Amino acid sequence: MTAAEAAPAFFLAAVVILVVVRLVTMLAVKLGQPPVVGEMVSGVLLGPSLLGLLLPGVQSYLFPDTVRTLVYLGGQIGLVLYMFGAGYEFRTKTVRESSKLVAAVSSAGTGIPLVLGVGVAVLGTGWVDILKPGVSPVVSAAFVGVAIAITAFPMLARIITERGLTKTRFGSLALACGAVDDVLAWILLAVVVGLHAGSVGPIALALGGGVVFALFVWIVARRVFAKMFASQKMSVDQRLLVTAMILFGAAWFTDEIGLYAVFGAFVTGIAFPRGEAADAVVSKLLPVGNIVFLPLFFTYSGLNTRFALLADPSLLLFALLCVVVAIVGKLGASWGAARLAGEPQPIALRIGVLVNARGLMQLIALNVGLQAGIVSPALFTVLVLVALVTTIMTAPVLSWLDRRDRKKYSAEQLPEFLLSAQPAGK
Repeated sequence: MTAAEAAPAFFLAAVVILVVVRLVTMLAVKLGQPPVVGEMVSGVLLGPSLLGLLLPGVQSYLFPDTVRTLVYLGGQIGLVLYMFGAGYEFRTKTVRESSKLVAAVSSAGTGIPLVLGVGVAVLGTGWVDILKPGVSPVVSAAFVGVAIAITAFPMLARIITERGLTKTRFGSLALACGAVDDVLAWILLAVVVGLHAGSVGPIALALGGGVVFALFVWIVARRVFAKMFASQKMSVDQRLLVTAMILFGAAWFTDEIGLYAVFGAFVTGIAFPRGEAADAVVSKLLPVGNIVFLPLFFTYSGLNTRFALLADPSLLLFALLCVVVAIVGKLGASWGAARLAGEPQPIALRIGVLVNARGLMQLIALNVGLQAGIVSPALFTVLVLVALVTTIMTAPVLSWLDRRDRKKYSAEQLPEFLLSAQPAGK
């Protein structure tokens, strides 16, 4: 397919993706789910699990190899913009104020599911075919551990905002723990990719380059941003242009060193100034990325998800085991660590429920593994199921906890963690 042929084909595919995402997301919100759930489900519906199963000719026509490449590139733009927004929403003050608790919950909430994930992968290789030919069992098991240990920080931010929990203690703590979890997970993912490459070089490059990058952003980029917003001569559009150049430059560098574009975007978002002028730039930069380009990423993930493989009883049993391990490891470990750190039961349990969601971040990690040649189609499908289940369960479980706890208190005695709680999507 030539460039002239690929362009109209891509535009048609983009229209179909956006229509399906909008319809499914509207349904998801009506069912009390955050929009990201609808976006995740839409990607699966457009893949071989449904469209390819019912209308394989239509799917082949809409998503030939050339168009898939363009969908991937568009999805990467959406991811970079989305993670920049996630970094912008993150407040380092929350981590500093509760550093001991955040450290305890993040360590347990990353370490325990990581170990359990490695264990279940080692167990599974004995009775189900999840390994990709040429990939070491050690690398595959480590990758499963990292994928199960990850947290969907951007989704946490969205759920907490939509439910009016930004000023609650457990909402702030969950955001801080989720952010630290993701930083740890990306470092571990870089280590796994380095192991697959069979060299310490990629690991050293990722870790060393990551430290250099973070220092550069914190020392240099922050000053550039500060001068830009201090200048009265620059318009919003000019500030937007400079921001985009720095953001894409950060994405390029972290991709090159093996930490991937999303890490660069997230760190840049953290370093971005706060205030009305910055809000004006962010409000112009993010909507197109989140509404138009991010759904392309979900579709690309869906094109690589084959739920028909779960017709194999052994693989289905392994998938269900992974779901159970993911929930017990992440939710249970985070809850337990919060309780040991002195948090009340209702707050500790809600922190565990929130950080248990894998959402978009696990899909990103899976696509990194796919591009690195680590993940087989069967393993990809299993871990997508983990991401879907742990994401879909979050809002209903939080609502159930709110209803249960409200019965214990009169309206005049509602505790702080219930004062701002609202149903998802409201």
